[in-house]
Amino acid sequence: MSEVKQPTPDTYPGKTLGIVGLIVSFFASLIGLIISIIAFNQSKAAGYKNTPAKVGIILGIIFLILGIIGVIIGITLGVAGVNSLCDGLDAGTYETTTGEAVTCD
Repeated sequence: MSEVKQPTPDTYPGKTLGIVGLIVSFFASLIGLIISIIAFNQSKAAGYKNTPAKVGIILGIIFLILGIIGVIIGITLGVAGVNSLCDGLDAGTYETTTGEAVTCD
């Protein structure tokens, strides 16, 4: 009678979570970054390398920085747009075509 061997697992701790973190990084950078860090630490503790988690960490950081820069640019352009409404106008409150009130100093 032959001995039945158990198949060795093709996965390691954090592998699936690393892939999930990598994918989520494209849509929600902060959440993907956190998931990737958790997966990377799980794999590292078990003695495995987790390339998808490492890539997820890198992309999460890049996308998070780009998102912050985008928000800063958006706020700056919004403030500049409001300030340009008052160019050439006397001090006072004016109504825009959309019905919003703009106060010029």
